[in-house]
Amino acid sequence: MSRLYPDKPIIGIGAIIVCDRKILLEKRKNDPGKGKWSVPGGVVELGENVTQTVIREVKEETGLDVAEPEHIDVVDQITRDENGRIKYHFVIIDYLVNLKGGTLNAASDADELEWVSLDDVEKYDLTGTFRAFFERNKDFLKKL
Repeated sequence: MSRLYPDKPIIGIGAIIVCDRKILLEKRKNDPGKGKWSVPGGVVELGENVTQTVIREVKEETGLDVAEPEHIDVVDQITRDENGRIKYHFVIIDYLVNLKGGTLNAASDADELEWVSLDDVEKYDLTGTFRAFFERNKDFLKKL
């Protein structure tokens, strides 16, 4: 199924990685949200469960190994074009994951990676979906 002008919503995941009061942000290399900051993530592949997706996507985009995904939120991303047609429609399931190892390296859909203080996240040019997620969950994240 095409991600651009899809026939139905696409299921994606976001990986929330917090370490020493910093969250790992990713500058997106591709649309939607190209050039904006979000968290590592991607689309669930056929035959893959969401736990496998979050672990795979983090490894592909960051080089990091994560485990024990814990569901924390769901966000919708619906983008319409100038004619009102649905250009993108993602349902994104966000998971808090535990960092287990690996070597940080921007790859795949990540243009840049940066550990950002939870107090500074909102200063970044965030995707709309991640900004909405962070506004709802920043108090929870700061308690970690």
